[in-house]
Amino acid sequence: MAKQDVPVYIIAGFLESGKTRLIKELLEDPGFSEGEKTLIVVCEEGEEEYPEELLKRSNAVTFTVEDQADLTYENLAVQNKHEKPARVIIEYNGTWSMNDILSMQMPASWVIAQIITPINAETFDLYINNMRQMMNDHIVCADLIIFNRCDREKTPVAKYWRNMKMTNRAAMLIFEDETGEMIEVDSKEILPYDLNAPVIEVKDDDFGVFYVDAMENPDRYEGKQVSFTGMVYREPGFSKGTFVPGRMAMTCCVNDMQFMGYLCHSKVADKLMPRTWVNVTARVHKEKVREYGGEGPVLYATKIASGKKPENEVVYLY
Repeated sequence: MAKQDVPVYIIAGFLESGKTRLIKELLEDPGFSEGEKTLIVVCEEGEEEYPEELLKRSNAVTFTVEDQADLTYENLAVQNKHEKPARVIIEYNGTWSMNDILSMQMPASWVIAQIITPINAETFDLYINNMRQMMNDHIVCADLIIFNRCDREKTPVAKYWRNMKMTNRAAMLIFEDETGEMIEVDSKEILPYDLNAPVIEVKDDDFGVFYVDAMENPDRYEGKQVSFTGMVYREPGFSKGTFVPGRMAMTCCVNDMQFMGYLCHSKVADKLMPRTWVNVTARVHKEKVREYGGEGPVLYATKIASGKKPENEVVYLY
């Protein structure tokens, strides 16, 4: 980022997710600012407010946008010219599409530096079950996802970690308890299967976890044997003796359906009928594959048998 660029931090998420509290913590953080002016664009006013004393102490000013129609290049350009901020924080409205803010024109010097999505662990299940597409919109584009207000005894941290990694595997994840203290999460410990087993048995409901974790951490699976049930996928251009066993996955709606699986070498690959279900036991090796756009897990089948279609044919990434 050039010296003249103004970094823009977009704080996404639903109402009561902790956006204002997070921004106040940023203003208090001496590592975030060295006294230069910060412009806060407030697109959603919750219960918490920005105390005048805090704004003055941190050299911050607010600009409130009550209607999405007022979040325009022209209005932001006026604020940029008048305030001359060194950085901008946009407290975005949870009901507005993220595509709108990411595609809109901003002042020439403004550059999106980070998208942070705080999530209230107390209300996560309610929102994801009733407004999945809307909430997912604020998750898939995030660089950092912060689950706050976690109950160390009751919050299913492992489940939430897996769900977030399936939805946005590139995002950094942080879990905090009610006091704001970070909860340490070891991704190996919360996998739903034993990485050290002679054969890693991947249950039907855990295929999405396996797919994401193996792609993100291929070294964990190098040389290991895995077993899972998948649907046969083959295209005319596939090399002889190869196919892809996998599952259809849906992020938030039918339009987001996609097939996910790994390239598999097998002597019987050419005899397998597309869209049939097979149980695959295979050795995993990390290799460079053109279709992956780099290195990733490649399967070498040691056994292929007829498989039973899972009760839930589609893997839901949420």
